[in-house]
Amino acid sequence: MRTGDDVDTRTLAVTHPGEPGYQAATSVFNLAAPPEPAAAAVVRTVREIRDAIRFAEEEGLSVRVLTTGHAAPAALPMHDALLLRPEMDGAVEVDPRRRIARVPAGTKWGAVARAAAPYGLAVAHGSSPTVGVVGYLLGGGLSFYGRRTGLAANSVRAVELVTADGEPRRVDESSDPELFWALRGGGGGFGVVTAVEVDLFPAVKVVTGAACWPAAHAPRLLRIWRRWTLEAPAEAATSVRVLNLPRLPEVPPALSAGPILSVDGAVLAETADDVATAERYAEELLGPLRSVAEPVFDTWQTTAPVSVLDTHMDPADPVAVLGDHMLLDEFGDEGVDELLRVIGAGSGSPLIAAGLRQLGGAYAVPHPKGGALDHLSAPYAYSGGGVPGLTGTAEAITRHIGTVRAALAPWDTGRTVPTFVETHTQPQGHLSVEQVAAVDRVRERVDPAGMFRGDIMPSATALR
Repeated sequence: MRTGDDVDTRTLAVTHPGEPGYQAATSVFNLAAPPEPAAAAVVRTVREIRDAIRFAEEEGLSVRVLTTGHAAPAALPMHDALLLRPEMDGAVEVDPRRRIARVPAGTKWGAVARAAAPYGLAVAHGSSPTVGVVGYLLGGGLSFYGRRTGLAANSVRAVELVTADGEPRRVDESSDPELFWALRGGGGGFGVVTAVEVDLFPAVKVVTGAACWPAAHAPRLLRIWRRWTLEAPAEAATSVRVLNLPRLPEVPPALSAGPILSVDGAVLAETADDVATAERYAEELLGPLRSVAEPVFDTWQTTAPVSVLDTHMDPADPVAVLGDHMLLDEFGDEGVDELLRVIGAGSGSPLIAAGLRQLGGAYAVPHPKGGALDHLSAPYAYSGGGVPGLTGTAEAITRHIGTVRAALAPWDTGRTVPTFVETHTQPQGHLSVEQVAAVDRVRERVDPAGMFRGDIMPSATALR
């Protein structure tokens, strides 16, 4: 197994609050919850991770891990911890024959998608190019390709990590299959992941983009979208959101004139022969929507797969977001009315974005070689959030998050996707009681002293 540290002479640079380097080591994308560990370090080699574990043991600290910090508010407090930010040496390595990419920890999805593109291959990446690969994959991973490929965690073929004993391991289905199972969706707390190997798949073209209408049209548009999702082809995955975008130079004026309804997504064409079919699938959704009213903004087109990285229009720079997430059952027209009552035109919603992501398809099918989280039975994922000081006060946003949760309670499954969980205090759950017990047994084997226990999602352990 490669470690890349046999001839490395660098020493670990641990920083403390107020010292140079501490801010860089603790920076996160979601500024709503900046971490405040007792100490922090950027690690680039296995040797530095080993040194960090020894340092934590000597100082009586636990060890925590963050990469990009998109989900920073979901992390438990870490005042008594050493925070590690893996930025492992090396680049993305693509094996086009085996259709596998090896990705060093700390890599973002944009780099992986662009590395695979020259070979006519794609990967089940997230909706933002700035999301970290490892946390997304091991937390399930919802991709615009997911209705065709399933949860992104199912595409992981191997995980390289350093466990609490300081030993580097490479685990897959034939090497420590129990740990490999637990890593994929088990809720964290197993060690410091240094690299992953992930499946790639053919992708010649995609039909992708976003179309937006004034939110006054939302009742008709959302009904059309919901009915289309009931029998939508697996090659297509979309989301629908009500957006309240501020007047900023980077926001097109048509999108900041008031609340709008956005329908975005992607339809996959694996081969050249599939392009016409993909375009027809897209038109079966977009045609009826465009017949209701002409969009004020419309970027849907047939293009290269890397364009999917920009489809969701996620912010490129760090921002503070307060949000919430639920998995929902089928909700019918009654649910449409209730959702729009609390986030639509006239609702007074301070949420900058709130809506539904289409699931079903391969998402709903248990994977024969999957991990602890290998499928989602719910047809929709709700997420919504606001930016304090931009769309409302923190108090108003938090209060409205509660209003939306109450309105959607009749369809709330009580389940969540780890990568969509917004805070460690929100209701969450993605494993059964039996799965939690099985994952905890693996944790106790690889981390008997509980050094990484603070990294475990609250719903994924009975050890605390």
